[in-house]
Amino acid sequence: MLAQTELTQKEKKLTTACISVFGIVLTYFFGYIPAIVATLFMLSGDRPTSIYSLAAATPRDLKAAWRFILINWTVHNWVKSNKTVGECFEETVKRYPNKVALMMDDLKLTFSEANTFSNRVASYFKSKGFKKGDSVALLMETKIEYPFFWIGLSKIGVTTALINYNLRKDPLVHSIKAAGSSAVIVSAELKEAFNEIRDNPDIKSLQVYQYNGLKDKQELLSGAIDLKSELDNVSIMTNFKDTGFSPKDKLVYIYTSGTTGLPKAAVITHARYMFMSMGVYYMHAIRFDDIIYNPLPLYHTAGGMCGIGIVCLRGVSMALRKKFSASNFWADCIKYRCTVAQYIGEICRFLLSTPPKPEDTAHNVRLIFGNGFKPQIWNQFVSRFNVGRIGEFYGSTEGNSNLVNINNTPGAVGFIPRSLGFVYPVMLVKCDEEGEPIRDANGRCTKCRPGEPGVFIGKIKKQSVANDFAGYSDKKATEKKIIKNVFEDGDVYFNSGDILVMDILYNLYFKDRTGDTFRWRGENVATSEVEAVISNIVGLKDCTVYGVEVPHTEGKAGMAAIVDPDNQLDLEHLSAGIKGALPAYARPLFIRVLKSVPMTSTFKVIKRDFVKDGFDLHKIEDPLYYLNSDGVYRKFTEQDYDNIINGKAKL
Repeated sequence: MLAQTELTQKEKKLTTACISVFGIVLTYFFGYIPAIVATLFMLSGDRPTSIYSLAAATPRDLKAAWRFILINWTVHNWVKSNKTVGECFEETVKRYPNKVALMMDDLKLTFSEANTFSNRVASYFKSKGFKKGDSVALLMETKIEYPFFWIGLSKIGVTTALINYNLRKDPLVHSIKAAGSSAVIVSAELKEAFNEIRDNPDIKSLQVYQYNGLKDKQELLSGAIDLKSELDNVSIMTNFKDTGFSPKDKLVYIYTSGTTGLPKAAVITHARYMFMSMGVYYMHAIRFDDIIYNPLPLYHTAGGMCGIGIVCLRGVSMALRKKFSASNFWADCIKYRCTVAQYIGEICRFLLSTPPKPEDTAHNVRLIFGNGFKPQIWNQFVSRFNVGRIGEFYGSTEGNSNLVNINNTPGAVGFIPRSLGFVYPVMLVKCDEEGEPIRDANGRCTKCRPGEPGVFIGKIKKQSVANDFAGYSDKKATEKKIIKNVFEDGDVYFNSGDILVMDILYNLYFKDRTGDTFRWRGENVATSEVEAVISNIVGLKDCTVYGVEVPHTEGKAGMAAIVDPDNQLDLEHLSAGIKGALPAYARPLFIRVLKSVPMTSTFKVIKRDFVKDGFDLHKIEDPLYYLNSDGVYRKFTEQDYDNIINGKAKL
């Protein structure tokens, strides 16, 4: 575990010396006896640790507080002036009309050109009767025009559902339906995917607009309207302001990743979008003259909100890529002269797995920001690619409890202000193995101390942009994320469902996601920690760990699925590495070897099918291995399977 829970000897000596000097100063003002008593009091118990952590964390907290003030001041002024994202974007356009907003391949859009396109979208859909309260689904791959569809629709009060373009069939129908869409915009590349669900009764009545982009020349779906042609010929309006528009209105629906079930449509208001975008901009100290490289999908929070929002609201230029490519990442950064880049999930591990080449350090990227950076590769990544700062942040699309690592602390996802915690009320509370907060005899939750894992929660304040929780389109799903009467009657908190742990400086480290942690041999097993160990042993290959139910036993046994397309997995090396790095209860009982592992488009492993398969030899065609009593993995046989099922195996 990366979290430091005790002072080092050097830190103890330094703290003791500082307290002693302070005691001498007190002698001058209050005399010997009071000074000695005060000094002994400060040196007793855990107080030296508390004093050290307070002193060490204060510079970080003050820096964060100043940036937090800038974020809130900026967003407060927009909200107070009743500004929407579309209006803020138009202010940016007025300041930098000829500056390049987006670049992609050989295409460029200036802010003025982008705004004209968004006005075409707004004018056309307004002429067709679309109005505030309507919802339109956007099913489109990354295009340079993509953000300006939803910005244009927002100018007339229409909410856009940003659909994951990798979805097919039932999940695709579900996502379109969940947003209550009355129409759908489909790009030319995805017309066949949409055509597969066209006759589904839940979406059959939707008006379909097919957009053949700036370079696309494709036939239209039957019954679809040629949106490109319509936009080219529309009479452009420029004033769409309605007195009923508000920053609290819905801007877009962004969907959860769907790693454990169907995606949920999270509500993003104009104010929420502003806050998240400005949070990334100010906390990471991004500059106006930066050029950001964004290879992420634009329908998701990281690429479409934290990335595009900085462009629209602050006038920073951005280079897009249709699909992430590890081999072209640094070459693109050089090509577009990027100084900042974005990542998510496993991207940085993919970059490390590529062969070394001159482009690794020939770029000018000073900051790479995102979420999901694996702690075990932090120092290796910085050393190889010569990136000065990693801006890891933590949060969910819909949540109000977000964190950011502003001090380049290896492995940390952010921090809780040590000295200014009241400003941003987020915390860890003790929880059970299911991730449910534990209540004391009075029905209240208990805050965690450094080193104690807990579920991360954030106080909901409806009048605060930073602390509000708008929820999902599904009200039942919204209620499941809310906990009440946490520390006092009537208080309401957002439950992130994530297990984190903090160090003595209140830096926070991701431990596991509720539902992924399982219990075996009376101990809780954090899958993320086991994955990190195994990934290092097998050379940073894709790996996912999960719990599987075993008959005649309590809890769940660990199972690891490892990607090994070239059959190079050394079982003896793996066995020895796991035995040396993990306690007995955390060692996977089963190993499943895969050719590839399914991932979401935001590079998160989809575990649900693996969990369903368990260790059933009759379902699984992949090679399976079993941890024998001698601590070595060997081929899992029919006899092994029968012994476990019949309760004969000693586990």
